[in-house]
Amino acid sequence: MAMTADDEGPVTADAPTLDTRRPERLMVIVAHPDDADFGPAGTVAAWVRAGTVAHLVCCTSGDAGSDDATTDPLQLARLREAEQRAAAVHVGYTEVTFLHRPDGALANDLALREQLVRLIRTFRPDAVMTPDPTVVFTSSGFVQHTDHRAAGMAAVDAVYPAARNAMAFPHLVLHEGLEPHVVRWLYLFWSERNDTWVDVSATLEVRLAALREHASQIRDPEGLEPRIRAWAAEGAERFGVEAVDAFRVVELA
Repeated sequence: MAMTADDEGPVTADAPTLDTRRPERLMVIVAHPDDADFGPAGTVAAWVRAGTVAHLVCCTSGDAGSDDATTDPLQLARLREAEQRAAAVHVGYTEVTFLHRPDGALANDLALREQLVRLIRTFRPDAVMTPDPTVVFTSSGFVQHTDHRAAGMAAVDAVYPAARNAMAFPHLVLHEGLEPHVVRWLYLFWSERNDTWVDVSATLEVRLAALREHASQIRDPEGLEPRIRAWAAEGAERFGVEAVDAFRVVELA
């Protein structure tokens, strides 16, 4: 088992405790540049500082991330990739991969799943972290972006059953030498069914530093820090800490 743990077993919604498990190898799969930093960057940074090796995968390059219809999408994509690479340095990712799928039209299709399976079998993570694809309407009154849902569902489908099934994309085994791989944990963020919380008090500043790199996407720079601190504080008081990330965790092995 390539996870470390200081507690016994998974947490439960009835008796929540802070999660102390940590994957040795983590793959984060998101739709856009900045998703991982608005999402679980605090957890990733904490794990990396404890020894985790982390790989970030962005399915798109965010080429539709502008309110100005005259924007050159290729130029915007280059800018957003550069912003994400700069943010990744703060968090501590060893690698960032962009799959160059169309922003705003991401589809959980066979081609995307093949790309993800190839990456999973190459990197061989113990855990994959991705948006919860079951969330359409949030309790706070937002609609979950269609690309977020597509990226999350593609990640789930790539993890199980495709990455572990030799007959899923058999050419990956026969011609590329990429043997099946079993991912043990799915960490789903932006979920409405959280059952796991991670203390990110020590890495909240890292998350903020990473987010500031996404200057093209921050409409209210002055309001960014208060908003992120408020999000991170939700649910933290019951654990006696300053900040937490929340997840729905699925154990697959």
